[in-house]
Amino acid sequence: MSEEKIAVSLKYPENAEAPFVSFSAKGKLAEKMLEIAHENSIPVVENELAANILSVSEIGSMIPESTWSIVAEIFAVIVNYDKMV
Repeated sequence: MSEEKIAVSLKYPENAEAPFVSFSAKGKLAEKMLEIAHENSIPVVENELAANILSVSEIGSMIPESTWSIVAEIFAVIVNYDKMV
């Protein structure tokens, strides 16, 4: 049996101390979220550990400090992706 898909979106406003969770979904809603991201050329980084940790965070809450390094790596992938496109 396959595991349920998890998707989390992050937002990092200018001058914010850290990114925050802007949306989180599981199952079919997560699949739809990923479909919309792909349709709109929004970069998607697959990181199961980060998704599992961040999916339990409250929407609108700053990401836990324990995830800062892994999220920084995710944002680095996105920045490099944007430079390549």
